[in-house]
Amino acid sequence: MDDQALIHRIALSMLKGIGPVNARNLVAYCSGVDPIFTDKKLKNTLEKVPGIGPKLIASITDKKVLPAAEKELEYVRKHKLRMLFYLDAEYPGRLKQAEDAPVILFVKGHGDLDGKRMVSIVGTRTPTEHGKRLCVELVEGLKEVNATIVSGLAYGIDIVAHRHALKNDLPTIGCVAHGLDKLYPGEHTATAEDMLKDGALVSELPSGSAFAPGNFPARNRVIAGLSDCTIVVESGTKGGSLITSDIANSYDREVFTFPGRPTDPKSEGCNRIIQQNKAALVNNAKDVITLMDWLAKKKKAPVQVALFGELMPDEQTLVEIIRARGKIAIDDLCVQSKMPQGKAAGLLLNLEFSGVVRSLPGKVYELN
Repeated sequence: MDDQALIHRIALSMLKGIGPVNARNLVAYCSGVDPIFTDKKLKNTLEKVPGIGPKLIASITDKKVLPAAEKELEYVRKHKLRMLFYLDAEYPGRLKQAEDAPVILFVKGHGDLDGKRMVSIVGTRTPTEHGKRLCVELVEGLKEVNATIVSGLAYGIDIVAHRHALKNDLPTIGCVAHGLDKLYPGEHTATAEDMLKDGALVSELPSGSAFAPGNFPARNRVIAGLSDCTIVVESGTKGGSLITSDIANSYDREVFTFPGRPTDPKSEGCNRIIQQNKAALVNNAKDVITLMDWLAKKKKAPVQVALFGELMPDEQTLVEIIRARGKIAIDDLCVQSKMPQGKAAGLLLNLEFSGVVRSLPGKVYELN
């Protein structure tokens, strides 16, 4: 891809007032990224895009963003960052399923953002000794399934999770709420550098981005979106970890938490999301592994799809796509099969009952 196309991708993510959803609409209506910055009749097109009014049209047509994007591309190359655009095949598959996922991710390090088991661990910034111990034991237990540990590199539970992932030779991904030209808090720099060997640091923000309170909830959706499940270790009634768990629920991902004493303020948030059926109660890593169905099982004889003569043509279409892909999310399956999601979901349910396919966390399907 030439430099101009890369600059346009960065510029799209930098447009003021244009979030990920509007950015995707722009790309769809303009038939690509480049026309957003090169089409002389762009304004006529923009007037047809849902959610784009005069104020946003002025932002989109302001060419001042292009020099900033060019400068960012220079930074990316100088510091050997990876740049993953939402249309790229390399963009993390779990995160791609979220409609508000970042348009672009800047990645430092070579860690796999599409690991086989991705677990986010979050919690209070001021944990108790009991909470720290729970976190340590959780990470140690997740070594059984070689999980990749995802968190936010913040004080408290986050940094405990990252450090003990390293101690147990597990890859770990740090999602930050600022550009990759800095690290907050600075005390975690050494840990962050150690993470780069098998893990990575991830941000949707360009270098030089100012710290802003709104960056943290946005960062939390990346943590939730990258993961198969989110585990809250300790939390009060408010805080970023509960925001992350809410986002994970909205993405139809599993949420787990450790219960605490009713009188313990550091467990009030955990107890509440259990009570509200927003999280499943777990006591250890074994519970998580069991609930996620990650325990090793005896291999079944492969299903001979050709022998299922009773399959309807639409069912056969879905089966062939799944067989070609190995595993596939329902959204991608609908795109490839050109079926409405309601119809595909009904057919998949029948295929599950017939023992032909198996449902995995995150609405992902594979053949039995």
